[in-house]
Amino acid sequence: MSLTAISFFVGIVGLTLVITWWASKRTSSASDFYTAGGGLTGWQNGLAIAGDYLSAASFLGIAGSVALFGFDGFFFSLGYLVAYLVVLYIVAEPLRNLGRFTLADMITARFNQSKVRGTAALSTITIVLFYMIAQLVGAGALIQLLLGIDYWVAVLLVGFMMTIYVLFGGMTATSWVQIIKACLLMLGTVIISFLVLAKFDFSIAKMFSDMATATEHGEAYLNPGLRYTDGLDTISMMIALVLGTAGLPHILMRFFTVKDAQTARSSVIWATWIVGLFYVLTIFLGFGAAAFVGKEKIVAANAAGNMAAPLLAEALGGDILFSFVCAVAFATILAVVAGLVLSGASALSHDIYGQIIKKGKITEKEQVLAARIGSITISIVSIVLALGAQTLNVAFLVSLAFCIAASANLPVIIYTIYWKRFNTSGAVTAMLTGLISALVLVAVSPNVWGPEGKAIFVGEPLIMLSNPALISVPLGFIGGWIGTLLSKEKADEAKYREVDVKANTGISVQDVSH
Repeated sequence: MSLTAISFFVGIVGLTLVITWWASKRTSSASDFYTAGGGLTGWQNGLAIAGDYLSAASFLGIAGSVALFGFDGFFFSLGYLVAYLVVLYIVAEPLRNLGRFTLADMITARFNQSKVRGTAALSTITIVLFYMIAQLVGAGALIQLLLGIDYWVAVLLVGFMMTIYVLFGGMTATSWVQIIKACLLMLGTVIISFLVLAKFDFSIAKMFSDMATATEHGEAYLNPGLRYTDGLDTISMMIALVLGTAGLPHILMRFFTVKDAQTARSSVIWATWIVGLFYVLTIFLGFGAAAFVGKEKIVAANAAGNMAAPLLAEALGGDILFSFVCAVAFATILAVVAGLVLSGASALSHDIYGQIIKKGKITEKEQVLAARIGSITISIVSIVLALGAQTLNVAFLVSLAFCIAASANLPVIIYTIYWKRFNTSGAVTAMLTGLISALVLVAVSPNVWGPEGKAIFVGEPLIMLSNPALISVPLGFIGGWIGTLLSKEKADEAKYREVDVKANTGISVQDVSH
């Protein structure tokens, strides 16, 4: 590890700690802790959303997938990008108008019952833990590789840093860490893409022409089918990616950090442009790594290809660019896990403790204390699970988190906003059906059962879909529909009309900035 790399790492950690100290001075109320007082502007929240969304899986994983598998590696970029259209047109504005701190707040605007809030909190915590394990295991492996320290030390380092951000700075610190990380990530990606394009004489046509012969796959490298040969499995994965984003708790929570629905829409538009530009540039990262680093060196560094982008930076820009990209990857992990801790803590402390156990009778000081205890709890559980998962291939956990979000959260969000007859039983049934079906189907999938070395257990899977969204998402919607129709409970039409007006106009919504 060079002095340059250490300097970049120390610089980024130092900057984020200064931000946390600054934010701690501005974090005194529950609103400050959970939503930064609703004070972020559209462009600030857009950058923060992008920083929250562009995880290590996006930066390192997609670049590696494109490098090794060409067009098939780009599937993830397409899925993640299109997902924001679902968020923009269906979820962002109603969620901001109806909610306060969490997804459960939005649902209980119509069904104010403990069982609904408890089920929503359970879904949120499940998604957060799966996502966190994957991020922390990835972080541990990456930092172990880059800094040459033991895996458990690396996981504890990341876990300690993320806890500090959330514990002292809340959403304000988390948001600004995500904003700075998004800017650094885009800067690094643009620099590398420029250098790659320069190698192809600034001709995109020449780049594609050269890549048809640059790898062992020949022209097949530029066509689908190199990695994903099962059409149904590919469709199922894309359903999870496209629909799952609209149900991810750490993304949904970001819509409460702005003052109104118009700003929420603006922030999604900003995020879509930033995320869209990044995912287009992953083509240059992947093609550049394949052409100028080579498959052999990429796989030698990491079998999944996760070191493709840092190795490309080293090949094109030497030690300085390599060190910068590695430090940005570290900042990427810190920003994403901080957002995950905050969303998990909000479900634990605000929904379960504050609203269910204390029935809303909780002082401002108690809310902030509960939020901080919730943050520590989520962090400790995630770290312990990640330490035990070192030897497992946990890449599928991110796609599982997307699958649960699409299967359990999205159906209840859409039904709550758009279906007049929907009731409490339907809401609980939709969430539980989506959550349980996703977990059970993954437990019998090729990710868990397969040949030795390629799955957790040796054996034959019961289903061949690596991501079961094709089955579990319809089951979530069907569960909500059947649960509503079989229930003797009558829908409160007056409440639905009130929710409909609030969702579309924001009228009479509590101003969370006060």
